[in-house]
Amino acid sequence: MLLIWKYLKKYKKLLILNMISVFGFALVELGLPTIIANMIDYGVSTHNQSYLYSMWFLSIVISILGVGGTILLGFCCAKISTSITRDIRNEIFTKVQTFSPYEFNQFGISSLITRTNNDAFQIQMFINVILRTALLTPVMVIISFVMTLRTSLDLSLIIAATLPIIVLGVIIVAKVSEPLSQKQQSSLDRLNRITRENLSGLKVIRAFNNDDYEQERFNETNNQFTSYTKKIFKLMTLTQPTFYLMMNIATLLIFYVASTMINVGTLQVGKLVAFQDYLFHAMFSMMLFCSVFIMYPRAAVSAKRIQEVLNTNSHIHDDKNLDNPQVEHHSLVFNHVTFVYPDSEEAVLKDISFEAHEGETVAFIGSTGSGKSTLINLIPRFYDVSCGEVLVDGMNVKDYQMNVLRDKIGFIPQKAMLFTGTIAENMKYGKEDATLEELEHAAKVSQSYDFICEKPLGFDEVITESATNVSGGQRQRLSIARALIKKPEIYIFDDSFSALDFKTDATLRKALKQETKTSIVLIVAQRISTIMDADKIIVLDEGKVVGQGKHHELLKNCPIYHEIAASQLSEEELAYE
Repeated sequence: MLLIWKYLKKYKKLLILNMISVFGFALVELGLPTIIANMIDYGVSTHNQSYLYSMWFLSIVISILGVGGTILLGFCCAKISTSITRDIRNEIFTKVQTFSPYEFNQFGISSLITRTNNDAFQIQMFINVILRTALLTPVMVIISFVMTLRTSLDLSLIIAATLPIIVLGVIIVAKVSEPLSQKQQSSLDRLNRITRENLSGLKVIRAFNNDDYEQERFNETNNQFTSYTKKIFKLMTLTQPTFYLMMNIATLLIFYVASTMINVGTLQVGKLVAFQDYLFHAMFSMMLFCSVFIMYPRAAVSAKRIQEVLNTNSHIHDDKNLDNPQVEHHSLVFNHVTFVYPDSEEAVLKDISFEAHEGETVAFIGSTGSGKSTLINLIPRFYDVSCGEVLVDGMNVKDYQMNVLRDKIGFIPQKAMLFTGTIAENMKYGKEDATLEELEHAAKVSQSYDFICEKPLGFDEVITESATNVSGGQRQRLSIARALIKKPEIYIFDDSFSALDFKTDATLRKALKQETKTSIVLIVAQRISTIMDADKIIVLDEGKVVGQGKHHELLKNCPIYHEIAASQLSEEELAYE
C-alpha cells in the first residue's frame, strides 16, 4: 500500500536493523534442527563425545544470536509501527485543521474521529505483522524448503503439494473479508456518532423521556457492528484449524513415507527429526505470511479511509498570500456579496452591500434563518463568497494569508466554546503571553472578574469537559474576555449576549464601548436592547438587506424592524423612539 510505504521510507535505519534481525531469527530456527540432526546421526550413533560437545557449544552460540535477533526484531517492529501510527495521526489532525465546515459535513465528525483513532490503529497492527513476516517468511520458507530438498526429495513433494492449498484458502478468506471490513468500519462510524449525540444531548433525551428510543437506536447499530465483527472473526478463526489440519495430514504422510525409507536404509532418524522441524517452520512461516493477507483487507479499508482525508483539499485555502496592507484606519466592506452553500443550490445571502469603519458598531438583526450568522462567517473565511467580495482594510479576504486575516479578528461564537483547562489558559487562547494584569482587565470588562474571584482557585480554576462547571452566561463572558485579550481589529459577536441578563448585558456593552473604540464591532443579536445604540443596524430577511440605518430611523422606515421591536419593547419605548 502506497500510504504505508510513504511512511516506512522515513525509518530506513530501523528497517535495515529489522532485516538484520530477521536473519538472526532464521539462523536459530533453522540452524538448531540441522545441528540436532547431526548430533543424532554423527554423535549419538557413533558415541563421538567430542563431536557432541562441539555441536552443543555451537548450538549455544546460535541460540544466543537467535535470542538477540528475536529481541531486535520485536523492538524494530514495535518502534516502526508505533512511530508510523503517530505520524499518520499527526498528519490527519493537521489536515483536518485546514478543513472548512463543508469538509466536516462531508465526512462527519464521528467518522473523522474513527479514522484518526481506529483506522490508524488497524494500520499499526498490519505494519507490525508485515514487518515480522514480510522478509522473515520468504527467508524461512525458501531456506526450509531447500533444507527439506537436501534431506529428502520424496518427502519434500508432500510439502510442495500442501502449501498451495493453504495459500488458496487464505486468498478466498481475504476476498470475502474485505467487504465485511468496509461495512464494519462504516458501522463503527455510526456507533461513534450515536454515542457522541447521546452523551452531548443527555439532558434533552431525559427531558423528553426518550431513553428507551436512544437505547434501541444504539443497540441496533451496536448489533450491526457486532454482526460484522463476528463474521470477520469467524473467517479468521477458520484459518488456524485449517492450517493445523493440513500440517497434521502432511505430517502423517511424511511419517508414513519416512518409515518405509528408514526400513530400507535410505533415510536416517536424525534427518527425519530435522525434516520435521523444517516442515514445521515452512508451514508455520507460511501461516504467518497468510495472516498478512487475512489482515490486509481491514488494513486496506482503513488506509483508503485515511487517504480520503489526506487527499481532500479544503474549499477554503490561501491563494495569493499578499502582504498585510498597512492602513491608517481599518475598514470592512461587503461589496454585492452573494453566497450559496457548497451542497446547496439556493442562495442564502443575496447581493449584500455595506461598510463598517474603525470605531463603528454595526449590528445585524432578522428572523431565524435570515442569514445573520452566515454573513459574519464569511469575514474570517469559514466560507468563501459565491459572488462579490469581502474587503478587510481594502484587500479581498481571499488574498490574505489565512493566519494573517484571522489574527485581525476576535470571534465570539453563538455557542460559547471553552476548552478543558484552567480559566487562565482559556483566556490566553488568543494570546499565550498575556499577563495577569491583562487577564484581570479583560475579566473586568467582560463582567467575569467577580465570579472568577469566587472560585476557590481563581484564574487557576479548571474548566471541566464541556464547561459543565460554569453557567451559560459565564461561558459567554469568558469567551468575550478571550477575544478582548487578543485586541483584534474586528470584533464579531455572534449572538454572544443572549445568555446574559439585561443588567449585565447593559453594563458589559458600556464597558466594551470604551475598550473597542479603535476597532470595528459587529454584533448579531435577537434582542433590540442589545443593538439599539449601534452606529448602524442592518436588517436581514430571507438573505436580503431590507433595512439599514440607526434604531430610530428603522422604526420609521423598516416594517420588519418595527415588527421585531414591537414584540420586545413597550408602547412607551416605541413612542419615545
